[in-house]
Amino acid sequence: MTIELTDRTEMASGSELDNMFEQMHIPPGYKAEIVEGTIYMAPQRGTHWETILDIVEHLRTRYPKKRVLSDVRIDFPGHLNGFASDVVALAENATKNDKGQPRYQDIEFVAEVISESTGKNDYGPKKTAYALAEVPVYMIADPYIGRCRVFTHPQDGDYKVDLTLAYGEPIDLTGTVVGITVTTDEFPRD
Repeated sequence: MTIELTDRTEMASGSELDNMFEQMHIPPGYKAEIVEGTIYMAPQRGTHWETILDIVEHLRTRYPKKRVLSDVRIDFPGHLNGFASDVVALAENATKNDKGQPRYQDIEFVAEVISESTGKNDYGPKKTAYALAEVPVYMIADPYIGRCRVFTHPQDGDYKVDLTLAYGEPIDLTGTVVGITVTTDEFPRD
């Protein structure tokens, strides 16, 4: 489900996004985000959650519990971007903004698990926002095709490295700030 909010092009203030989220009624079992001024609500599926949990379990070998988040709103650069990323890992010295929310400047890793209705955002405007925010590692898990894409080395609003791996292949992030290998052989497929 999508709802177009505005056609303005300037970046929204945090309070503008706060107001938009406060006015939403999110049905149980759905996740809501604002991507470039459009509200997206997607149902959460078992496959989606199992993949998120697998990724979180890998991250927890390096990151303490308070530095790994799921479905927590973070405002990103660009016009009206209030994302609830599937998985986020924060830097050791991460701080919160004046509203107590995590800051995009402190993110070391983001993972998104594709949903049919919102997948185009993960490969498009969200990827651009993550690159503009200079998130060092962005991973997309796609249970429909059984592949992961890993983007690294953000520069000038894009990622310079784009690696595609089939489920079952390990994702070696030891050469990045994340410093671990993520196994994908148990990622479920849709």
